[in-house]
Amino acid sequence: MLARRHLLAATAVLAAPAVARAQGWPERPIRLVVPFAAGGGTDVLARILANGLSEKLGRQVLVENRTGAGGNLAMENVIRAPADGYSLLMGTNGAIAVNRHLYRGMGFDPLRDLMPITLAFRIEHLLVVSDAVPARSVAELVALAKAQPGVLTFGSGGAGSMIHLAGELFKFRTGIDIVHVPYRGGGPAMNDLVAGNISMMFDSLPSAEPQVKGGRIRALALCGTQRHALMPDLPTMTEAGVPNYAAASTGGLFAPLGTPAPVVARLGAAVRELVENEAFRTQLGRSGGDAVATSPEELGSLMAQESAVWEVVVREANISTN
Repeated sequence: MLARRHLLAATAVLAAPAVARAQGWPERPIRLVVPFAAGGGTDVLARILANGLSEKLGRQVLVENRTGAGGNLAMENVIRAPADGYSLLMGTNGAIAVNRHLYRGMGFDPLRDLMPITLAFRIEHLLVVSDAVPARSVAELVALAKAQPGVLTFGSGGAGSMIHLAGELFKFRTGIDIVHVPYRGGGPAMNDLVAGNISMMFDSLPSAEPQVKGGRIRALALCGTQRHALMPDLPTMTEAGVPNYAAASTGGLFAPLGTPAPVVARLGAAVRELVENEAFRTQLGRSGGDAVATSPEELGSLMAQESAVWEVVVREANISTN
C-alpha cells in the first residue's frame, strides 16, 4: 500500500508541470499541419479555420503544408511532435481512416497514434454523369451498367482518392461493373467528363456544382446521408435506391497522443464557437465546406466506423498504392 501511494504521488508530481503548462496554453503560435498543397480545397478550409482559431485563442495559428504519401508525411510529423498543444493536424478521413488500408509498412496507425479533438468541416460528394450517358436517374444508370458490363467509366483524381473510393463503394453496393479511370487531379477528370470522354464521377459538391448548374453535366444523387441546401431537389443515394451508401470528405483536428486534456477541451470549445457563428459558417460554405463540430469521442468513433467501411472497399477493389 505504501509503495502504491509513493507511485501515485510520483505520478502526480510528474504530471503537475504538464497541467500547469496546459493551463497557460497557448503562450506562442500554434502550427496546423495540412497534408495537402497550398491552394487546394482542404488547405483553403484549413486556413479559414486557422484564422478563426487565432481570434478565439489569442495566438496565431499558422498553416504548415506538408505534402506527400497521401497525407502520411504530415500525419507522421504530428505524431512525432511534442504533445504540448503546439502541433495540430488537419486530418481528413482519407488520411486517417483510409490510408491505413492503402499503405503497407506505414510505421504508425492514425487511429491509434493520433488524439482526436473535433470535426471541423464536411465536404459532400455527388454522382454526376456526362450528357452522353442517357440515364436520368440512379436506377436507370445501374440498369444501363448491368446491361453493358465494363463499358461505363468513372474518373477520379487518382487511385485511393475519396472520389475513387466513392465510385468503388457504388460498384460494391450495386453489383455493377464500371471501369475506374484515374487522373492526376480532379480538375482534369472533370474536364474529360464535360467532354464526354468518361461516363461519370463521384466528385465533391463544390467542384461539380458549377458544371451542373451550367448544364454541362447531370447530377443524379448526393453521396451523403441527407439532402444539401445547394441542391435541395437532388435525392440522396439511399433515396435513389442504393442503401447503406455514404461517401463524404471530412476534416478534423487531431493532436499527438498525450496532448493535455485542458488543451483538447479548449480547442474543441473554440471550434464549437466558430461553428455556431453564422459569418464563419458562411465563409466556410463559400469555399465548399459545411461547418460541423463533434466531441473527441464522436470524432474517434466516426473515423473507426469509416475505417471499417473503407477497409472492405479497398480489399474488394484490390486498391493499393505500394
